[in-house]
Amino acid sequence: MIKVASYNIRKAIGTDRRRNPERVIDVLNELDADVIAIQEADRRFGIRHAVLPDRLLQLHSDYRAVELPTRLESMGWHGNALLVRRDQDARGDLVHLPCLEPRGAVSATLELKGARLRVLGMHLDLSGLWRRRQAAAVLHQVDVWQEHDPAGATILMGDLNEWTNNRGCLADFAKHYDIAPCGRSYHARRPVAALDRIMWRGRLVIVDSGVHMTALARKASDHLPIWAQFEVRA
Repeated sequence: MIKVASYNIRKAIGTDRRRNPERVIDVLNELDADVIAIQEADRRFGIRHAVLPDRLLQLHSDYRAVELPTRLESMGWHGNALLVRRDQDARGDLVHLPCLEPRGAVSATLELKGARLRVLGMHLDLSGLWRRRQAAAVLHQVDVWQEHDPAGATILMGDLNEWTNNRGCLADFAKHYDIAPCGRSYHARRPVAALDRIMWRGRLVIVDSGVHMTALARKASDHLPIWAQFEVRA
């Protein structure tokens, strides 16, 4: 069984307006997923220090950030990062997205429980027009990967900022991917919107999915984490 999750950690600022990285790490441990896509993983300005330094992850979790081809102080790129178990091999890369403000996505290739996976984490724009352009860029990139590795499976995760079901970028993704019925993840205190999504295609069968709605998760960020479990199809 493969478990993945996506979590907008809001720079580790909780609903109590306190920055508490250790509390976010506790939520990651509660999730206990094999791969976690996180958004808003670094400070917004300056050299964008990571809000979850690797030393904290080492001390308090079994996770590490997938290494990316960048020299920035962030653990990811434009706030996006992928976390895997410390003993998991993974090759990371950057995905450039069209944007007005800095936006990007990160990907990783890994062998996990009998499946070759390409996992992509993203945080799309607040503008519906730019979200659709960014979705088109992601889909194009995945098609390129698929040409080189047709046997692999792909999982896309992240904060899509899409408030309307079956429209906009969600409709674009749904033409090519199945979308896990995780549920409403925003706002953490009173979830009214499913802004965070997990999508997949390839040799995977979804077993279960949901929103991680614990007392700790309600305080750690303004988004709740979402998760999905898959079996590998022969």
